[in-house]
Amino acid sequence: MGEAIAAYLHYLSIFLLFALLSIEHVQFKLPLDVARARRLVMIDIAYGISAGLVLATGAVRVIWFGKGASYYLSNSLFHAKVGLFVLVALLSILPTFVFLNWRNALKAGQAPSISPRQAKLVLMTIRLELLVLLFIPLLATLMARGYGVIG
Repeated sequence: MGEAIAAYLHYLSIFLLFALLSIEHVQFKLPLDVARARRLVMIDIAYGISAGLVLATGAVRVIWFGKGASYYLSNSLFHAKVGLFVLVALLSILPTFVFLNWRNALKAGQAPSISPRQAKLVLMTIRLELLVLLFIPLLATLMARGYGVIG
C-alpha cells in the first residue's frame, strides 16, 4: 500500500509541477498589471514547492520502494532523468529572479516594469523548461522497462 501511495503522490506532484508551469506560461504576457504580476509571483512560489515535492516523493520511491536504490543508481537513464530535472531547476532561476525583483513595485501597488527583451527571455525560458520536462516521463518509461542498466 505504501508503494502505491508514494507513486500516486509522486505522479500528482509531477502533474502539479507541469500545470503550474503551463499556467505561468499563459499568464506571462505584456503589459503586466498588478494583479497578474502578483499571481505570477504566487504561481512561481507554488511551482518551486511542487518541484520540492517531486524531488521528495521521488527520493522516497528510490530509497524505500520500487526496484531499490541500487537499481536506480546503476541506471544511466535515471541519471539522465535526474540531470534533466536539475536542468529545469537551473532554468527556473531566471523567471524566479525576475518575479522576485517585482516585490518593491508590488508592495507599492504598482505594476512591475519589464523590458520586452527581458520578457521574451523569461517566456522562452519557461517554454524551454516545459520542453525539457516532456522528456522526463519518456526516460522514466524506458527505465521502468529495464533500459539503461549499466553493466
